[in-house]
Amino acid sequence: MKIAYFDTIAGISGDMTLGALVSAGVSFDELTIELQALGIGGFELQARHIERHGMVATKVDVVISEQPHYHRHLKDIEELIDKSSLTQHVKDRAKKIFREVAVAESKVHNTPIEKIHFHEVGAIDSLVDIVGVSIGLEKLGIQAVYSSPVKVGNGGTVKSQHGVLPVPTPATMEILKGYPILLTDVPFELTTPTGAAIIKALSLGTLSVEKIQISDVGYGAGGRELEQLPNVLRVFIGTLEPNYLADEIVSVETNIDNMNPEIYPYVIEKLISAGANDAYLIPILMKKGRPGIILSALVERANLDKILDIFFRETTTLGVRIQPIERKKLPRGSKQVQTHFGIVSAKVIIVDGQEQLRVEFEECKRIAAEKNLPLGEVYRKLEKELGS
Repeated sequence: MKIAYFDTIAGISGDMTLGALVSAGVSFDELTIELQALGIGGFELQARHIERHGMVATKVDVVISEQPHYHRHLKDIEELIDKSSLTQHVKDRAKKIFREVAVAESKVHNTPIEKIHFHEVGAIDSLVDIVGVSIGLEKLGIQAVYSSPVKVGNGGTVKSQHGVLPVPTPATMEILKGYPILLTDVPFELTTPTGAAIIKALSLGTLSVEKIQISDVGYGAGGRELEQLPNVLRVFIGTLEPNYLADEIVSVETNIDNMNPEIYPYVIEKLISAGANDAYLIPILMKKGRPGIILSALVERANLDKILDIFFRETTTLGVRIQPIERKKLPRGSKQVQTHFGIVSAKVIIVDGQEQLRVEFEECKRIAAEKNLPLGEVYRKLEKELGS
C-alpha cells in the first residue's frame, strides 16, 4: 500500500503541503494544468527552492491577480468542485477537507454550517491549496495518509477576518480535537486551519516512521524563517505492509448441562462487564444424549482471574479449558462525524488502506431515543450517510 506520511516539523499549512508534494515528485506543470479544471482564473501558481536552516525546500505560492469581492459558502465551493472535470477521488478529498473547516467554523462562531462564510479558506489561494493537495496525492498514487502528532504554535496572535486571534486559533484547535498534537514554544501560527483540516480529513492517524519503506522524501517551506526550528513540512512517500494489528488473547470455555438456562444471560453480562472481549453460548449434545451448552469467553490475559472467578461463582462448572489464541485484526478507531442527526461517533476501520466508517449501536440507540424514531430507521439513514 502506497502512503504519504506528513512529518510536521514546523506544523502544516496548505501551501507547505503543496510544496512538499511537489518536492516529493508531483510534476509542477501537470499540477498547474490540472488546477485549470476548477474553471477559476485570477491566479498564477509559482514554485521556487528556498533554504530553511540549511534544508532546501519547495515554496509554492499562489499569486492572485484579481481579488474577488465576495465570500463563498460551503455549498458554493462544493458546487464549484463538482462541476469541474477533476477525477471523483480528487473531488471527494477536496470536499472532505473543506467540510472539516466548515464544521469547525460553525462551532466556533455558533452559526449553522450553511451560513458559514469562507474568508481565508474560501479565497482563491486556499481553494488552490486544498484542491492542489488532492490532485498531488492522486498523482503520486497515494492510497492512505498518516502523520506525526501535529505541531502547533503556542502563544502570540494572528490577524484574521474576525480580528486578532490567539495562537493556536480556535478553528485550528476545533479541527484537531481528538487528533494527537504537540504544543511548542514557537509564538507563531505553525498549523493553520487549512493544514489542520488536511490532516484531520485525510489522515488515518499517527504512525511510526520505521514501519514505512521510503521511496521519496519531499520538503515544503513555510512563509517565514523561524529561529527555533526549520519552518518546513516533510513528507515521506513509501509503502506500508498490510497493517494488521496482532495480539494474543485467552479463550476460556466449559461444557455445562445442569444449569438453569435463565441464568446464562446474566453470566454473559457479568463476563462482558468484567472485561471479556466477547462471551457467547454454543448448544451441544453431551454424553448420554443430554443437551448442553459451551460457555466461552475471550479475554486479555490480564483479566483472566476476574473471568475465572465468574465462571466458578456464577455457573455450575467444576473446571474450564484455557487456550492462548493469536489474533489478527484490522486497525480501528473512532471518529466524530457530522451527519443530519448532528455529530455522531462512528467506528473507523481500515480495509486495504481505505477508511471505512461503521455506525455504532449505542449512538443509533441514543439518536432513536432523542428523536423518537425507530432504531432500524436510524441505522439505515446513518449507514447511507457514512457509506457503511
